[in-house]
Amino acid sequence: MSDKRVTAAVLVIGDEILSGRTKDSNSGYIAHYLAQLGVETREIRVVPDVEDEIVAALNALRARYDYVFTTGGIGPTHDDITADGVAKAFGVGISEDPRAIALLLERIKPEDLNEARRRMARIPHGAELVANPISKAPGFWIGNVIVMAGVPSVMQVMMDDVAPKLVKGAKILSEILDAHGLPEGAYAAGLGALAKSLPEVSIGSYPRLQDGKFVNQIVLRATDAARLALATEEARKMLAEISTQHRL
Repeated sequence: MSDKRVTAAVLVIGDEILSGRTKDSNSGYIAHYLAQLGVETREIRVVPDVEDEIVAALNALRARYDYVFTTGGIGPTHDDITADGVAKAFGVGISEDPRAIALLLERIKPEDLNEARRRMARIPHGAELVANPISKAPGFWIGNVIVMAGVPSVMQVMMDDVAPKLVKGAKILSEILDAHGLPEGAYAAGLGALAKSLPEVSIGSYPRLQDGKFVNQIVLRATDAARLALATEEARKMLAEISTQHRL
């Protein structure tokens, strides 16, 4: 485990996400998974199946964060161009990888390994493979970019494969406080002042609709347990004081 902050971004690739036809569940899963490892997801982007946009996003994100996780675009069809985009971003060649072909042959008969299926064995030069126990078609890892499938069940087993190899940061701890029915406007100023006084603690207010009414929760997150406890206690006191004022 590293004492330093370890950061990540998620790049979701696919026209079907942007059109609304497919709902993205992968980015939330990855962010939650990484949080348990002490890796903080700082950015999530969605780009279409356009090579130049994939390249631009990858180059921006991989320069900014410790890891970039991509999902989507590594299947057998013409619009699965993620591998090409990654190779272009890194300035390396791409070709069929014998390791990937061998994996595909564990599931596909040689006579059925047609040109379309062989596309799933095209790997940028210098990349390591990411295991896929479900369908065998691998993802890959090059530099600080980890390329995974868009199918959620496959992406999830790929995450299990890469997780032990990641540099892990300090675990991100969290506390949740109920705002006791107070509207956000009642405690916004106090919460802002608290966040300013304790910048190492991430503090957010999150409303949701419950039984026809808005219910607000305050979520505090930090890697330092003592600072988190202090911020939580201060937020709790603030809410109690404001609740008392509202009842008067």
